[in-house]
Amino acid sequence: MTRNVKKYKYFNRDLSWLSFNYRVLEEAKDQNVPLFERIKFLAIYSNNLEEFYQVRVSYYRQLLKNASLVPGKIKEVNPAKIIHQINETVSKYQIEFHRIFDEEIVPELEKNNIILLNKNSELDEQQEAEINDIFTFNILSLLQPVLLVKKRIRPFLKTGQVYLIIEMVIKEHANEATKTQQKRYGLIKLPTDHNISRFIELTPSNNKHYILFLEDIIMKHVTKLFPGYVVEEWFTIKLTRDADFEYDEYEEEELIDAIKNLSSSRTLGKPNRFLYDRQMPNRILKYMKDTFRLENDVVVPGGSYHNFRDFFSFPNPLSPEFENEKLPPLRIPALDEYNLIKKAINKKDHLLSVPYQSYDYFLRFLEQAALDDSVNEIKTTQYRVAERSAVVNALMNAAENGKKVTVFVELKARFDEEMNLRYASEMTKAGIRIYYSIPNLKVHAKVAMVLHDKEKFPNAIDQAYVGTGNFNEKTARLYSDHGLFTSNEGIISDLKAMFNYLENQDEKIKFNHLLVPGFNLIAKFGKLINNEIQNARNGDKAHMILKMNGLQDPHTVNMLYRASEAGVKIDLIVRGICIIKTGRRYSKNIRVIRIVDRFLEHARVFVFHNNGNEKVFIGSADWMKRNLYRRIECVCPVYDTNLKNEIIDILNIQLSDNVKASEIGSKMENNRISNNKPKVRSQIATYNYLKEKYKRE
Repeated sequence: MTRNVKKYKYFNRDLSWLSFNYRVLEEAKDQNVPLFERIKFLAIYSNNLEEFYQVRVSYYRQLLKNASLVPGKIKEVNPAKIIHQINETVSKYQIEFHRIFDEEIVPELEKNNIILLNKNSELDEQQEAEINDIFTFNILSLLQPVLLVKKRIRPFLKTGQVYLIIEMVIKEHANEATKTQQKRYGLIKLPTDHNISRFIELTPSNNKHYILFLEDIIMKHVTKLFPGYVVEEWFTIKLTRDADFEYDEYEEEELIDAIKNLSSSRTLGKPNRFLYDRQMPNRILKYMKDTFRLENDVVVPGGSYHNFRDFFSFPNPLSPEFENEKLPPLRIPALDEYNLIKKAINKKDHLLSVPYQSYDYFLRFLEQAALDDSVNEIKTTQYRVAERSAVVNALMNAAENGKKVTVFVELKARFDEEMNLRYASEMTKAGIRIYYSIPNLKVHAKVAMVLHDKEKFPNAIDQAYVGTGNFNEKTARLYSDHGLFTSNEGIISDLKAMFNYLENQDEKIKFNHLLVPGFNLIAKFGKLINNEIQNARNGDKAHMILKMNGLQDPHTVNMLYRASEAGVKIDLIVRGICIIKTGRRYSKNIRVIRIVDRFLEHARVFVFHNNGNEKVFIGSADWMKRNLYRRIECVCPVYDTNLKNEIIDILNIQLSDNVKASEIGSKMENNRISNNKPKVRSQIATYNYLKEKYKRE
């Protein structure tokens, strides 16, 4: 019997994502957040938006050009309408963004004796001399000014680069009536791709610190770049190009070749967003549109400055003042008890929750395996690794020590393709066996396995680590994730089967413990949801807590709608995209919150009440269509009762957050949670919970 799902409605995934990014922007205007952390949230918001235009807006523009690409089951998708809604929403948020910076951040900096100078600031004689030296010796040689000539000289605008557009008149005509003056236009690219900072610090004086934007220094000396002209006005512009990349058409060797040329192909992508200073007069904007042949739907107004993602490197001369108080990573006594971490894992499973607990445990796991005589093989996946990766170094050490090391490298990790290819080459030289991407699939699983020589060491026990986040020691300090150290025979057996499949897709695989898309994941989650539905109908308690980064697959959303209609209580913690329409009759038992705080909420955790015998899973899979149908993911059961309770405790702390959590409203709005209960900031509360719990062990 086919269920009627036409009554179910969904939010648009990309408008939902914009709602999430606005929640990031709200942190920048929260005066309880330290000043320089607020500046970082401006950078995060800006960087998020840049990637959004590079990828998601590219998708809709491709649909515009080829109607046959519109997914058959969602013909209601109107690409032109969605692009308009996106630009309209972003334009509204941009006004708020620049208001926060101009009216809140800059005055707060000045109040603390950090002066952000601009083109209108008056400088004393010493500052003028210092700026002149900086320009002459550090900047001038990097500049390549261009005089634009409409329809004749039209330089290529690089994606993501800030340019200065300058309106000028010839000196000898400067005093003529405005109507008779012939306007000329110049273009200068900010040389930030030449290892020069966007922010220039001047020598402090009178206990004050002075910082200038690079563009303001350039414009104070613009006459040296365009001699013979008088500058009348200048503004900043930025173009974002299509950076999406179709992987599926490539086989392994072709994919490697394509990735080698990826930087240049992304640089040449079609325009998706032309960001300009909203104070720019229409005559200059029209000249820009005509000169660079820009369509109206890519033109988006912004503020005086662009590329706020550069604010990740905004200098704090008073550091560590106005920054978050450090939370030293916690130790896990049971893992510290033994000189070899494998001895602790052999006794029982252990949960690692970063960044609250030290990521060193995972690095130790690999480093000790590299030196262990009983270990003969290490297998792992690689999706996004850190620059100068300690994880990769440990794997190469293992190979050099005679271990058989196999790494499945996912070359299709967007924006990390070239780094992954470079590391794959280095690992190959070190003797590591590398498997590359599978056509039409991404390998997104986060798994590492240490296998032993059972002939020489018959009592040795194989072990594994299954995580929700990448094997990346840098993001492990910034992203909130879980990982399970286990020697459970069933899980190990399934992991061996998974790696067999990664190496040979003709293998006939059956998973008895792990949940893997394309095999059993959707069916298993469906069975668990239906079990809760049946419990609700029987009058028993029925409850699910589901945490993920994104929820966008209509099939699984429909299952949740049906569970809600049956009376199942559903608590969702979804950081980003969530297409569930809250506040409807069919979603009345569904609560959706998102948490935005100092750490990025990145874990995927799934808890089903199951009549009090909770089923708990952690893993790599969001409930997005791409994760559930076009990726190899690994979702792992947590069997240890103590660890299950720990995970549930952490989720309940997050569900009680009334400081940094927002409840998603019926119009995708972020409704901040306000109640009379004691204040709970879940990330701090989680840190304190783990600190107290492991202090007692």
